[in-house]
Amino acid sequence: MKEELRYAGFWIRVFATIIDGIIVITITFPILYLVYGEIIWNKPDLILGPADFLLNWVFPIFFTLLFWNYYLATPGKMLINAKIVDARTGKKPTLGQFIIRCIGYIPAFTVFLLGIFWVAFDSKKQGWHDKMAGTVVVRESQTASKVQFKNK
Repeated sequence: MKEELRYAGFWIRVFATIIDGIIVITITFPILYLVYGEIIWNKPDLILGPADFLLNWVFPIFFTLLFWNYYLATPGKMLINAKIVDARTGKKPTLGQFIIRCIGYIPAFTVFLLGIFWVAFDSKKQGWHDKMAGTVVVRESQTASKVQFKNK
């Protein structure tokens, strides 16, 4: 199985992330506007209150982990026909791997985005979050069945 893996590169993953960001903003922004009004345009604090914390911090993490666990991909990754798999087996990662991958974004983003840009130069196209979790992002051929794409 490992020889069959076709790793998803940096720019296609950036595109998928942008799509995911647009989806999350489309869901959260109207609710935040209803709760906080015009102040969201010039946010004086990192977190305005409980609704802000839930919608801008908790919801995106929950959204991501839910999609990773059930579909092996976020909507953006599904659009580019990519999924997250265990780097050793090519099969579905464990929930623990998904959680570690999510936590791995913290150092990946914190150090001048170096852990994210790492994808562009790594032979398996792994960012630091992927390396920490033992995962890779692969692209499937257009002829792959949707059943295989979902969970196997």
